[in-house]
Amino acid sequence: MKVAVIGGGPAGLYLALLMKKADAAHRIAVLERNRPDDTFGWGVVFSDQTLGNFAAADPETCREIGDHFARWDDIDVHVRGQVITSGGHGFSGIARRTLLSILQRRAAALGVVLHHRCEVRGLEDLSDTDLGLGGRPDLVVAADGANSVVRRQLAAHFEPDLDVRTAKYVWLGTTLLFDAFTFLFVDRPGGVDGVFQAHAYRFDERHSAFIVECDRASWLAAGFDRLDLDGTVAACERLFAPWLDGHALLANAPPHQRAAPWQSFTRVRNACWHHDGVVLIGDAAHTAHFSIGSGTKLAMEDAIVLARELGKAAADHAANAAGARPCLAPALAAYEAERKLEALRLQNAARNSMEWFENVRRYIGLEPEQFAYSLLTRSQRVSHENLRRRDRAYLGGVERWFAGRAAAAPRLPGTAAAAAAGPPAAPAPGAPPPMFTPFRLRGLTLANRVVVSPMDMYSAEDGTPNDFHLVHLGARALGGAGLIITEMTCVSPEGRISPGCTGMYAEAHTAAWRRIVDFVHARSRAAICLQLGHSGGKGSTRLMWEGMDEPLPSGGWAVMAASPVAYRPGMQVPREMTRADMDAVLAQFVRATHMAAAAGFDMLELHCAHGYLLSGFITPLLNRRGDGYGGALANRLRFPLEVFAAMRAAWPEARPMSVRVSATDWAEGGLPGEEAVAAAAAFHQAGADILHVSTGQTAAAAQPVYGRMFQTPWSDRIRNEAGVPTIAVGNITEPDQVNSIVAAGRADLCALARPHLTDPHWTLRAAAQLGFAEQPWPMQYLTGKNQLERTLARSAPQSDLRDAGTALEAVEHAAR
Repeated sequence: MKVAVIGGGPAGLYLALLMKKADAAHRIAVLERNRPDDTFGWGVVFSDQTLGNFAAADPETCREIGDHFARWDDIDVHVRGQVITSGGHGFSGIARRTLLSILQRRAAALGVVLHHRCEVRGLEDLSDTDLGLGGRPDLVVAADGANSVVRRQLAAHFEPDLDVRTAKYVWLGTTLLFDAFTFLFVDRPGGVDGVFQAHAYRFDERHSAFIVECDRASWLAAGFDRLDLDGTVAACERLFAPWLDGHALLANAPPHQRAAPWQSFTRVRNACWHHDGVVLIGDAAHTAHFSIGSGTKLAMEDAIVLARELGKAAADHAANAAGARPCLAPALAAYEAERKLEALRLQNAARNSMEWFENVRRYIGLEPEQFAYSLLTRSQRVSHENLRRRDRAYLGGVERWFAGRAAAAPRLPGTAAAAAAGPPAAPAPGAPPPMFTPFRLRGLTLANRVVVSPMDMYSAEDGTPNDFHLVHLGARALGGAGLIITEMTCVSPEGRISPGCTGMYAEAHTAAWRRIVDFVHARSRAAICLQLGHSGGKGSTRLMWEGMDEPLPSGGWAVMAASPVAYRPGMQVPREMTRADMDAVLAQFVRATHMAAAAGFDMLELHCAHGYLLSGFITPLLNRRGDGYGGALANRLRFPLEVFAAMRAAWPEARPMSVRVSATDWAEGGLPGEEAVAAAAAFHQAGADILHVSTGQTAAAAQPVYGRMFQTPWSDRIRNEAGVPTIAVGNITEPDQVNSIVAAGRADLCALARPHLTDPHWTLRAAAQLGFAEQPWPMQYLTGKNQLERTLARSAPQSDLRDAGTALEAVEHAAR
């Protein structure tokens, strides 16, 4: 096979040597615009898992790379005068120049032709260059980086998606040798309104990489936009002088970057990776933010898979069609299918990490212990239990710290509570997992952080909850959750979504709900919250299993909303509400609030999400009004805030209230992120104790990006920018996720819906899985508790136990 590789970085060189190693008959040329000893940047990082992949692909190259590694286990986080260390992370660093030199020598030794100082400006240049292939190439590999010329030339086929981020960074080096992967944070230095961070790690016996990063506002405030490379280096030396200990910062930027050395990261994706004998590899195909150190890893693992698939194609060709040009399309398709999935997975983790560093201002007010934990778990690749396996002592300290803060007023960045709070109480030596710590809202203390999410059951009769609701909600209360939230309970018959929705507008409703509330209080430690709402333009529809959002064929009712905008084609067009309509609806919410208090509910939630009536005022997609209730956010919030304020005045002072919101519409022209934060802050100022942060369901054309914990970033943003306690919801399924979210300060409570449908005792099972024997169980179920704990103790590997004696202690406790 004749192969031309454009770009002599790690991806192109590694592919060339792997292909040549597999079959010496291949003719492979690498074309690189720089000289052999030119390299810009400093060190690259690999995990232990990546090294295993290298060893399997080419042991000789892996050994030589390994001989030059600087290794470390620890991560040090320097923030607000504290240094927090977490171990067990297992990374290795190597100078980029050294890595390229190793790959160049190995490729040349195997017979790859290396052309340096050979710039390819387009595919047409290949016909004008003596490549030493003995004819035109069968395959062109575009390994020419994030600014790929080949990708740009064939953009119509590759369909690239480039996202240029706003944060700024500059890649420097230093002679200071760091003992750990080190993160340094400087908050408002010398009165400058900004937060600056450095990512630093040693990569050989003489140098460390030192990447300085900040958000655009900080960059401008510090005057970095006016500095050339020398000025930038000098300013960064002053900024990080307390850590540099007199060592200089070093620059190694290409000439064209000297005048403006600061860069913006570009996230690269492509709809297609190959076309007509041309294939993308490495940064030309995808990029991953440097904060997870996976760019070079991805590139070299691309090379491993592409070499493997091309090897299969060459073997098939030799066996079946000697003399003809090999058919490469199936091999390229197989490569793309495998690597695109892995790239997407890593890009998602890199996106989470990138956004954390882009928004360090959001987190810098967290206490150092929580700040460091948030940093370590930012990508969602490292979870709570994963940290335990890496460094049991570190995580034990986090759990003790968190338990010491439990049940106190939430400490949120920038709030008076955060400024005034003293040192945490001394926790017991064996602190519970974060999800099993209490949480206080006004006069209500929840036993743990698990919430049964509101789920419409469509099983009421004339709005009255029945035996089904008693069993449904009662079973989840027995299952150990700290808070049960009812389905959206409608404040009027015409406010129902369907004929099967529960209501709170008739005398019989109060008594029926009282029966359920009394059972929950008598038989469990759970608190129970009533969610009140009005369907608005999404009402008068069939039961869910008969057709979601489909109008009733008969017996329906007219609907109203903020504006005459149908949720989707085929649904009713609601009439626009008048002020008289608003007054009537407000009175219905107040009446339902009084009824909820009489029924004994511990908490009340106002539903302002998912395109229902009040949500329809907030989102610009459904609110087209031209009066004082439309247009600017303050106007769109006006009626929902009126309703909330009236409910708060009618609801007992000691009992908390929450508001459920859709923090994004997942659609063009929808609610911007900053407006979601402002809306949450407005409800909090009006008396909401906690915000229940959901997303979407406001537009039929929405395109949500699903994934595990996919809505948690909006909870994180609202909590840490608005200073408002939050409930996270959305594909949270595992105890490990709940612990990670709560401990990192991304939310104060976690609501789970579908996991509670399949397992009413989800919380009890989670306690047993985590070895938390102190979780109360119903007396009637204790024999089941004992058996579950013994079964888990026998099956769990020792490394997964909370401590060496957990399983035995759990069994002995159960026996007692």
